Amino acid sequence: MTDVVALPTWDLCDLYPGAESPELTADLEKSERDAVAFHQQNAGKLLSRGAAGLAEAIVEFEAIDQTLSRLLSYANLVYAADMSCPKAGQFFQTLREQVNQIAASLVFFTLEINQLDEDTLKGWIAKNRILTRYAPWLRDTRIFIPHQLSCEMERLLHEKSVVGQAAWNRLFDETMAALRFPLGGGQLTSTQALDRLSDRDQAVRREAGQVLGENIRVFALITNTLAKDKEIDDKWRNYPRPPSFRNLCNRVEDSVVDTLVGAVKAAYPNLSHRYYALKAKWFGGDRLDYWDRNAPLPDVEERHYSWAAARDIVLGAYQGFSPELAVVARRFFENPWIDAPLRPGKAPGAFAHPTVPSVHPYLLLAYPVNADTHYMLGAPNRRSRVQRR
Repeated sequence: MTDVVALPTWDLCDLYPGAESPELTADLEKSERDAVAFHQQNAGKLLSRGAAGLAEAIVEFEAIDQTLSRLLSYANLVYAADMSCPKAGQFFQTLREQVNQIAASLVFFTLEINQLDEDTLKGWIAKNRILTRYAPWLRDTRIFIPHQLSCEMERLLHEKSVVGQAAWNRLFDETMAALRFPLGGGQLTSTQALDRLSDRDQAVRREAGQVLGENIRVFALITNTLAKDKEIDDKWRNYPRPPSFRNLCNRVEDSVVDTLVGAVKAAYPNLSHRYYALKAKWFGGDRLDYWDRNAPLPDVEERHYSWAAARDIVLGAYQGFSPELAVVARRFFENPWIDAPLRPGKAPGAFAHPTVPSVHPYLLLAYPVNADTHYMLGAPNRRSRVQRR
């Protein structure tokens, strides 16, 4: 049985004391002033400012960017804690629009950095200590030179992003958080319904799989719209294939990823296909129904983990791998940096949000407070999805 005790919830005060706090308002107003001044001082002038001027501009840009990222992190976490709350949703959307508008004044900066001559920039980096420190960032910024658009178009896409891809992502998140599934005589959240796919009873798994499939229409619309949006963006930016942008972000060539994908697919017959065939046979059939993919094997012992036991497993794993990392991990359990309880309206799944360098990350989990939802020894990990929001 899991603990019927108060599970940890996060305290976001390390970011801001509250949505209406003077600190948040002051940061928002200062960022707006600083972004306007930054644009006036640097737009169209980077080459003439020389090495020292570029170094100064990068430091200023980083400070503004970190404040804007801090504001967005706070809004994201408030929203993730309860997506069904109209006030949280309004705060999230309003702040995101404000930050987006402020950041529009900064769009020019990386574009103009990418217009600098390579030899000129290398010379500046060699003789300026601050630019030497930022050399990796400059390198990573310039790898996108072949794919950047004009400043006017980049700014247009930036300003429209809140009503484009971001809006469709929000629709998906809020739809998932609001869904209730009539299972087992109750109304379950999507996280609870997905948990039923690992139930020992096949009838429970079948019912959960069929009910989850009833919402496919809206999710198909969201997926297809986002896919088309990406296709248009990739075409304008001259990315050769859909994965090319992500591979470039990860600093890996398409050919390397192709080799990895080919090796994995080549192993399908000897690994996943063979495993599913064996699992179907254990369940007395020739084919495995999709709702049985996460089912526990017939001879697997069912166990429930208390919060304390789960914590000890995590810390023990870190300790065995790296005592230094175990010390870091323990801080998350000793401080209000984890939001653990499963509750209606909360973002489904789990994620680690990195926030900004000056503040620690926050973790969102979906941990049950009773035995109605459980974890099984040997069951596949279905909560390992990491969402950076």
